[in-house]
Amino acid sequence: MTTPKKLFIKTYGCQMNVYDSERMAEALGGQGYVETSEAGEADMILLNTCHIREKAAEKVYSELGRMKALKVEKPDLKIGVAGCVAQAEGAEIMRRQPAVDLVVGPQSYHRLPEMEAKARAGEKALDTDFPEEDKFERLKSRPKAARGPSAFLTVQEGCDKFCAFCVVPYTRGAEVSRPAARVLDEARDLVERGVREITLLGQNVNAYHGAGPDGSDYTLAKLIWDLDKVDGLERIRFTTSHPNDMTDDLIAAHGECEKLMPYLHLPVQSGSDRVLKRMNRSHKAESYLRLIERIRAARPDILLSGDFIVGFPEETEADFQATLDLIEEVKYGQAYSFKYSTRPGTPAAERAQVDADAADERLQRLQLLITTQQRMIQDAMVGRTTRVLFEKPGRLDGQMVGKSEHLHAVHVADPSLQRGDLRRVQIIGSGTNSLQGALLD
Repeated sequence: MTTPKKLFIKTYGCQMNVYDSERMAEALGGQGYVETSEAGEADMILLNTCHIREKAAEKVYSELGRMKALKVEKPDLKIGVAGCVAQAEGAEIMRRQPAVDLVVGPQSYHRLPEMEAKARAGEKALDTDFPEEDKFERLKSRPKAARGPSAFLTVQEGCDKFCAFCVVPYTRGAEVSRPAARVLDEARDLVERGVREITLLGQNVNAYHGAGPDGSDYTLAKLIWDLDKVDGLERIRFTTSHPNDMTDDLIAAHGECEKLMPYLHLPVQSGSDRVLKRMNRSHKAESYLRLIERIRAARPDILLSGDFIVGFPEETEADFQATLDLIEEVKYGQAYSFKYSTRPGTPAAERAQVDADAADERLQRLQLLITTQQRMIQDAMVGRTTRVLFEKPGRLDGQMVGKSEHLHAVHVADPSLQRGDLRRVQIIGSGTNSLQGALLD
């Protein structure tokens, strides 16, 4: 009996990278690999990288330096770099770190089996192309395992918006949407493997325009309504959205589709029109606020999440105050906030930068406001009833943790609970980042 080879994948960044890592594991599963959580046990290590955060490439090189030591102990170990840093750095990664055997961009990971074979033969393997073939179709025949109750499903990749701070259009390419029939097939397959909640992913997921079963262009709303008909699928979510692509039918779906959860991540980045224009965001603060009004009119209980960049080049105190004012008006249940950091090759990198200390101070003020809003919304959940999809054991004996409709983490102590249960829960307590509940049925 052949001993299976072991694969260790370290994933950085967004949910799309999580999805990509799962598919890479499936692709290499056909080559006899099984996943391990210990890098020291691995026959192959893959770093699936993200280029969004500050000094992303340098952090990857630092990690590769640590992995190199493992190769000294285990000469047959193969090391690969995937994802957006791989796409951006390409051959430079192999030049700077000779221990790397393969580099693969996010559009080419369906070619991993061929690249792995090349690396096993002692050759370097590099593929950062934007191939014409559909990588998702190429992976359809790979081995499939049972899944947890929640799963990501990529439906759209790439971005045509070219925000001045962002590298995604250069690392992920132009917007491409998968055909609706293929998305639905994958969704049904996930449900057959135990999934009850699917989060649709895309760099601009609400810009989805895949071909429908009849050949017409589908919107994200049409895709959601088709997913609504999938037996066994209980919940639908999507992320990340752009305000300019929140169409009328998608807003209406939030009010009419019971399986579409009352949670929306809708980044605005800044509350200053001057900064938004410099960011090339193509919307204004007022248009964003009016959009929020329309969404809440369709689904009054929706929880909103956002992204904010603080200290964008040339941001003044007045610009920052406009952002705080917008946050005060919207009242976010969750948000992600970052201090601006330059990305080589993007327009904003060449502009006058905000003083680092001033940017740090602004970020602290913004995060305090967001944290206060988040806690108020969580506290207001106490006494309410929600449905929770339980996903994993908690830290305490007999405790399970799951997600509410509004994506809050909910802890319930009840020995009858099983992974995958979807149960009615009354919220009885609110913690720092989670809720406590008691079963009602």
